[in-house]
Amino acid sequence: MKRGDLIAGLSVAGLMLPEAVAYSAIAGLPAQHAIFTAIAGAAMYAFVGGSRFAIVSPTSSSATILAAMIGMTAADDATKAMFAAITTFFVGLIFVIAGLLRLGGLTSFVSRPVLRGFALGLAVTIIIKQLPIIAGIDLGHGTIWHILTGLAVQLPHWNWASVIIGFLALAALLMLRRIPAVPGTICVLVTGIAASLVLDLPARGVATVGMISLSVQWPDLSGITPRDAETLLELTLPLLLVLLAESWGTMRTLALQHNDTLDADHELRALGWSNLAASLVQGMPVGAGFSAGSASEAAGAQTRMVGLIAAAGMLVLIAAGNPIIAHLPQPVLAAVVIAALTHALNPAPIVRLKLLRADFIAAIGAIAGVLLFGVLNGMLLAIVGSLILLIHRLSSPQLMRLGRLGSHDFVDIARHPEALLPTDVMVWRPSEPLFFGNAERMFAQVNARQMQQPAIKAVVVSLEESFSLDSSALDALTECDTQLATRGVRLYLARVSDTIRDLLLASGKHDLAKRCAYSVDDAVAAAQDMENTT
Repeated sequence: MKRGDLIAGLSVAGLMLPEAVAYSAIAGLPAQHAIFTAIAGAAMYAFVGGSRFAIVSPTSSSATILAAMIGMTAADDATKAMFAAITTFFVGLIFVIAGLLRLGGLTSFVSRPVLRGFALGLAVTIIIKQLPIIAGIDLGHGTIWHILTGLAVQLPHWNWASVIIGFLALAALLMLRRIPAVPGTICVLVTGIAASLVLDLPARGVATVGMISLSVQWPDLSGITPRDAETLLELTLPLLLVLLAESWGTMRTLALQHNDTLDADHELRALGWSNLAASLVQGMPVGAGFSAGSASEAAGAQTRMVGLIAAAGMLVLIAAGNPIIAHLPQPVLAAVVIAALTHALNPAPIVRLKLLRADFIAAIGAIAGVLLFGVLNGMLLAIVGSLILLIHRLSSPQLMRLGRLGSHDFVDIARHPEALLPTDVMVWRPSEPLFFGNAERMFAQVNARQMQQPAIKAVVVSLEESFSLDSSALDALTECDTQLATRGVRLYLARVSDTIRDLLLASGKHDLAKRCAYSVDDAVAAAQDMENTT
């Protein structure tokens, strides 16, 4: 066991406990459900996961959606707990199936700038939701704007003892972060308990955790009707989307910072097995939470053993110290969550994108989506934004004219004005792969450019960006060949893959297939030879 993993594991355990208590309250479940969920999820992921930083446990966003789901379908606490366990089972089963079907590639449709914006917006959201706890007031579980407005309106009713305790705990956590060898979270939690006992903080109106029941029951499905199961399955989709976006966003963001590699299909299966383990302890859905993952990374985690150490540490804490933990002030818990997220507020990765205007707008849009419309809607907007950027880029390619640089290299003459245009031949290259959304426009431009220089009787189009062509792109290509031929112009294709050659032959375009070359230089030479012989 590495020393860094031990320190990180203990630090994460100190964070997971207050988070579990807070998230169980959000979901409307007794605290032990979230606590045992965190232990089962973190331990299972440590065995089957791939990220050394990810800590799989309940998350604030999934707890919020779960609360809405079971609130619509269950009336009493026992039924809520059972429905939460069934939902968790469905989430785990679907994740495992998605991983086995190798659907992890879907995660790539969310771009890195969008992920960074989503992560920053999520961090801000979680932090704001901790502020009422520090202020000692109850504002429910509304939007962040509802919370901020409520904080301002309820200012005369703030519990200033709670505020002072919360900010002292936060300051201590931030200072102790500079001493990696010290598990700052554990130290602050112990100090908070001591202050509660010595200063009698509950008498001053400071809320404490209270005794946590350690009883857990095996799921009993006897009272569940098929209709109940069907309803829960229908409501699972938004929960799946949030867990996938939040978990993959956390895993990928932390992996990118340390040049780690992750297999999306493997991570889907790992999330699935972790949720299935959580369902067995009548728990709630789990994912790679951003606060816990960030705390693990900041504490110097080196291997996945951190998750197992954190689970074991949390189990020891709750089993041996439950009567003591009951005195833990809730503003201290909120401070622990906030401290774990402060370094995620660094705007530098977003500011760096200003040079790439489209990516910067995408990141800002993701931040605004989360802050204005909530985690689920913000995540959906982030995915839609990524797809819009992709479609815009693919559907708006540039058509670059190529010239010869050196003996056989062909480059964009707009970037390399010293390149020489080949005699009697036009050479064009689309900047993006050709498909139904851009092929007709690209070949129409090729046709129009040749019409502007009617003396040129040979045109070369380089298809190096296209591995294959769909039927629409193939039709646009053959139509361009026909249009050029009516004016006595021959079309040659360069950098043509074997897949495209096979498509041309299969569609009966044998003559065009003969005018394909593996290099631009060969295609230009063939065009010039033909011109010289005619």
